Amino acid sequence: MRILLLSHYYGPEFGAPQRRWGALVERFLAAGHEVTVMAPVPHYPDGRPTPEQRRAHRVGAVERGAHGETVVRTAYLLHGADIASRTADHLVTAGDTLRRSLDRFRRPGDRPDVVIATAPAIPTLMVGRMLAAKWKVPLVAEMRDAWPDLVTHVGPAAALPADVAHSPDPGTAREVIGWAIARAKGRVHRGVTLWQRQAAVVVTTTSRFADVLRERGVEDSEVVRNGTNLARVPRMTDHPEGDHPELRVLYLGNMGRSQGLETLVRAALVLREEGVPLRVRMIGHGVEARRLTLLAAELGAPVEVLPRIAHHEVGEQYRWADTVVVSLRNWEPFAWTIPSKLYELLATGRHITALVAGEAADVVRAAEAGDVLAPEDTAALVELWRRLAADRSQLAVRDSGRAWVAANADDDLLAERYLQILDRVTARRPA
Repeated sequence: MRILLLSHYYGPEFGAPQRRWGALVERFLAAGHEVTVMAPVPHYPDGRPTPEQRRAHRVGAVERGAHGETVVRTAYLLHGADIASRTADHLVTAGDTLRRSLDRFRRPGDRPDVVIATAPAIPTLMVGRMLAAKWKVPLVAEMRDAWPDLVTHVGPAAALPADVAHSPDPGTAREVIGWAIARAKGRVHRGVTLWQRQAAVVVTTTSRFADVLRERGVEDSEVVRNGTNLARVPRMTDHPEGDHPELRVLYLGNMGRSQGLETLVRAALVLREEGVPLRVRMIGHGVEARRLTLLAAELGAPVEVLPRIAHHEVGEQYRWADTVVVSLRNWEPFAWTIPSKLYELLATGRHITALVAGEAADVVRAAEAGDVLAPEDTAALVELWRRLAADRSQLAVRDSGRAWVAANADDDLLAERYLQILDRVTARRPA
């Protein structure tokens, strides 16, 4: 097959979507397929390229990727952490992706057999739909998270309330703005759902979200999980008895609004006040990192917030930890999602403190990999860490998590599953 992948995030950037598609593309090429990737000049996660990236990549450049794929670099917009500038960046990239794709594949004989458009950059889905329709090839819409629900979960307002519509009180401006935002979210939700219905197939990373999409009329929904490469994630070993007196807790990943990490800070404070020896280390980046740093300092909690580290340094942090944390807020769409980092945590064999619900909680329980708590439940977290600090035998390395990954989320299995889906949708295409 000739596969065209549209993605806003791609190597040499490092993150969950970049890792996913690097692993899949490597295996697609090994199976004999051709892959062209349309992706912007690397500028994740800070919204601007590093000096090295700026020298190595140019808008419009046609590069050879790490696995032999063709990568066409598209335009981007410098942006901050706010939604408005990030959305503008997505739109700029989408527009340039459309223009360069049409130019590169002018000749019918050179065109791809299938287009894959991967969210959460929602404008990418729109461009994928336009290209697939023009070329009369199948579109695979990949929803790596529960989009559009994660940006529209508050729910649209059907109509402006009468008491707001007719009130002369200028104090109602906030309500009017809120209503307008809800209406806009409703339109986004309906638009993305329409694009999902028009795709040849929608690929999700969880079974629960695939079920939600089917209920909305997206008839062909398939599941290809996020995963990990077991060969690159070393199995941890138990700490020697008496190696350190404190319970060591590690959170490694994004520090955004979705994670609810203030729960960790407040639980650590309670245990410090009780005299329980505890150290919490949070490493990563995100819009909440500074606020978490200030909160820990203000409360005097035994929590250190550190910047993002290179991937080759991650193993050292896992070796340091007694338990590793996966956390999401108590929002309904998160019951349909699984943090991609969870699969790597399972592969390490470390005990997992899981503040999650839904399918992510099901995975931790099925893998017998740790303890599952309700999201944002500070009291339950305090109780768990108090118990683990008192009985370190519960922190022994367990092989069950690694075995679960091997059976359900290994990169080789996931690539094979993806290629089966692509074979099926391209076989439908008339000669």
